[in-house]
Amino acid sequence: MRAKKIGAAGRVVAFIDIGTNSVRMLVVRFNANHSYSILTRQKQQVRLGDGEFDDEEIKPEAIDRASLVCRKFVDLARTHSAEEFVAVATSAAREASNQTELLDRLRREALLDVRVVSGREEARLIYLGVASGMHLGDRQAFFIDIGGGSTEISLGGQQQFQMLESFRLGAIRLTNLFLSQNLAGPVRPDQYKVVQQYVKNAIIHTVQKIKKQKIDLAVGSSGSIMNLADIAQKALQKDIPSPPGILTYRDLKKVIDLLCSLPLEERRKVPGINPERADIIIAGAVILETFMKELSLESVTTTSRGLQDGLLADYLSKMEDYPLFGTLSPRETSVLQLGRSCVINEAHARTVTRLVLEIFDSAKEMKLHDYGEWERELLEYAAFLHDIGSFISFTNHHAHTYYIIKNSDLLGFDQKEIDIMANIARFHRKKKPRKKHLDIVEIADHEQRMVLVLAMFVRLGESLDRSHAGLVEHTKFVRADKNEIVLDIVAQNDCQLEVWGVEAEQKAFEKVFSKRLVINVISPRTGGDANGHRDI
Repeated sequence: MRAKKIGAAGRVVAFIDIGTNSVRMLVVRFNANHSYSILTRQKQQVRLGDGEFDDEEIKPEAIDRASLVCRKFVDLARTHSAEEFVAVATSAAREASNQTELLDRLRREALLDVRVVSGREEARLIYLGVASGMHLGDRQAFFIDIGGGSTEISLGGQQQFQMLESFRLGAIRLTNLFLSQNLAGPVRPDQYKVVQQYVKNAIIHTVQKIKKQKIDLAVGSSGSIMNLADIAQKALQKDIPSPPGILTYRDLKKVIDLLCSLPLEERRKVPGINPERADIIIAGAVILETFMKELSLESVTTTSRGLQDGLLADYLSKMEDYPLFGTLSPRETSVLQLGRSCVINEAHARTVTRLVLEIFDSAKEMKLHDYGEWERELLEYAAFLHDIGSFISFTNHHAHTYYIIKNSDLLGFDQKEIDIMANIARFHRKKKPRKKHLDIVEIADHEQRMVLVLAMFVRLGESLDRSHAGLVEHTKFVRADKNEIVLDIVAQNDCQLEVWGVEAEQKAFEKVFSKRLVINVISPRTGGDANGHRDI
């Protein structure tokens, strides 16, 4: 089934994930220019699976909670003008003998038609949501999501998965089965080992298959894994802390020892813990530890993305209005999405980007720099986004550009990469870039120098399309000696505004590169510039 086309006014869709522990909602506006804007993300704990896994029946009070939350979420979505709702339910609903009662209540009271998905479909949606939001390149990743009633895993790369599996292993389920008799007390080592063995038995055949595959990276989604990482960051005393968003196996073991040693009320006070998860967090930790141990995973990278993001990705893949979805990398998609959300002049952005990359490549040939593909890629994205600040105001739009890039949820980039792009784009006009003006966390001296060089290239590229008319067809550095370097500008027609713009950058160029910039305008028709002259 194809998603509906987007009209000139756009379209607002709400994506709802009814899980065993929580209900999550993502409200998105799809714009006519092939971009989308996230309007709100909501999450509310409902504990739909509480007590269910003993007799496979969702308790009446749990249905009441789910119905109330869904009704409130639907009302909230409608205040954002939502006209379509995509809702799925997972483990608790698919195993419940009274599933029909739950779905009828949601349809009647929340006006919500809910689709119950299988375990493998849940795994697929989670894979889509996580993989579409990170930069994997050629790497193959192991993905794990620990829910309240089930755990989903997948193995795959940027665009395709090789394996999808779902296990009846969840934080609420295992707590109910093994730890509920003494929920208020500490968890003894023998109790923990019983749960651990249960998990090991459940996953043993899948683990054997996975061990035959290459794993370059492990990625953990879900509230349980993120909360365990938060505890490791804030509760453990470490000489060398792990980077944010990384949970090592060694730290996980320490967190487990700490949590198991404490009664429930003391556990709720552990730094970093979500008090609402304190009763089920150990069961979630058992699942993660067992997978990491059996697969010899030294660490997992955590992410807040998950099934609701997968619902969005799946929806986009079915839309005629988004033909490039799935063909671009997450980085390319998020940059294009940000630019279009800010209604950039896309023709100008692409012209500047093309010229900037020609400058970068020819400058490397002339040995002005020795940067590689990573720097070139960040330069490309910064050049494309250099004018997005005009969405706020043309006045000081370079400063607005910096703010938007730095504070946007650009998928597939780490924070330093975002900071670097923001600073490159910030200095595309007005004040000349200097090291003291850079605002980048944990950047080395050579990287500061890199930002100054790349910002200079963007300044030249912006000048070369000063009229926004695409007059300059090509540009490149062609000759260099100790004191000067020549920049060829190829244009079919008069490009005097562009030449004046480049001339205004000559002093800044000389300060960065210690070479005088000589401008050479060439017309393909005459062998000289539009006036028949070569040197300016």
